[in-house]
Amino acid sequence: MNSPPGKVRIIAGRWRGTRLPVPDRPGLRPTTDRVRETLFNWLQPMLPGARVLDLFAGTGALGLEAVSRGAAQATLVERDGELVRGLQALADRLEGGAAVAVIQADALAWVHGQPDSAFDLAFVDPPFDANLWGGVLPALVPKLAADAWLYVESPLDATASLPSEWALHREGRTRDVRYALYRRQGRSPEQPRVTLDADSIADGATTA
Repeated sequence: MNSPPGKVRIIAGRWRGTRLPVPDRPGLRPTTDRVRETLFNWLQPMLPGARVLDLFAGTGALGLEAVSRGAAQATLVERDGELVRGLQALADRLEGGAAVAVIQADALAWVHGQPDSAFDLAFVDPPFDANLWGGVLPALVPKLAADAWLYVESPLDATASLPSEWALHREGRTRDVRYALYRRQGRSPEQPRVTLDADSIADGATTA
């Protein structure tokens, strides 16, 4: 896989053009500008006032882009201390940056402690070699609102298997990545197990 770029940028909204550093970290793979532009074109109608979770924040590009474009708040969860300090410093500099909460934590452990229905939109883009899917998605689903949206970025040979109330809204592919946006149509009485179907992906833990 190619080395990450030195910087990515916020594409649109009040923080348009803000540069986000991309340090050299194992598994850090920021969503490209092209994919983010496509994704946020899909999401734009639901963003105003949304409560957003960027679960493996890394550079913070997804969560920050959401707030830039009108989301009410974003929670950025990242395990790497240096990345967290950089994200907090950036949020402190941005006008309106108080809408961004930066949390240093293991994503899976943190999710388990959150209240149900706390978020309207979640971005899930862990390092592909971290083997996190089997644990993170089942823990995350109850924390999302009844009409929530869920973005999943995964290897090309992996497909999210979600409960029946989740419908695929849009998807796309690059040379290395499948990116997909799902919408929840209504909560079932019981939440089935959520997995990611790929023989090479199993349970584990790390940060993005």
